[in-house]
Amino acid sequence: MNKILIPIDFSEFSEYALEVAANLAKKFDAHLIVLHMLGLSEAILTKDEAQEFMEAQYYMKLAKKRFNTFLDKPFLKGVKTYETVQNYKDFNEINNIVKEQDIDLVVMGSHGASGLSGLFVGSNTEKVVRTCEVPVLVIKKRRENFEIKEAVFASDFEVENVTAYNKATKFFRMLGANVHLVYVNRPNQYFKNTDEINEQLDLFMSVAHHSDVPDNQKVTILNDYSIEEGIYNYAKTVEANIIALPTHGRKGLAHFFKGSIGEDIANHADLPVITFKI
Repeated sequence: MNKILIPIDFSEFSEYALEVAANLAKKFDAHLIVLHMLGLSEAILTKDEAQEFMEAQYYMKLAKKRFNTFLDKPFLKGVKTYETVQNYKDFNEINNIVKEQDIDLVVMGSHGASGLSGLFVGSNTEKVVRTCEVPVLVIKKRRENFEIKEAVFASDFEVENVTAYNKATKFFRMLGANVHLVYVNRPNQYFKNTDEINEQLDLFMSVAHHSDVPDNQKVTILNDYSIEEGIYNYAKTVEANIIALPTHGRKGLAHFFKGSIGEDIANHADLPVITFKI
């Protein structure tokens, strides 16, 4: 991992993301690229090109001035940090930076609603997750000395998720983390009996590992009223530091939580979440 992108708005949540990114950068000897999106509207960019240029320059200078204070943090000592200001108005456009700068990971802060579905669906975070070609790590609270020791990877283990699974296991392997694989079975139209689930898991693992499945790659099957509850409850059991999820580019994460009651499980609603593109 060489480059980590952190979109910021100079809020405390951006600072939480920056601190986590700094910890990861030290582990991987990576560079941080801190992005602020101006989001100037057409009302600001007037018909007069000269005035448009002056307005843009003003907001650019203002943003760069704020960088001086925002990046003056002890946890950034020894970390190679670069700042950039872009006039993007839509979070979908962050993937442009990802491709241009050859970014390996995006870390962003979020003050979304509690619970996984509230964190993603319909939010700016969801836009980044849906469009970004690299993993996206979402942080909701301060995580000093952030370290990933226990990770939960939750999936429906359909074959289309193999790519995300391989990316996730590779990422956690680099960090020396223990990965808990979880399938949540629910009492609704998605319910499957034991034989159906085992058949699906066997096929998935066979494809993912080219028919040579390691003995330690076992999937825990949970029964719960929603995917969200199942994931959080299991994360609590194994004292997980992070939750990992696959995401579909066209559908985002909304389909993953379809049918979820979206309850707020307060003691785990603030766990870091990382997504991997299918």
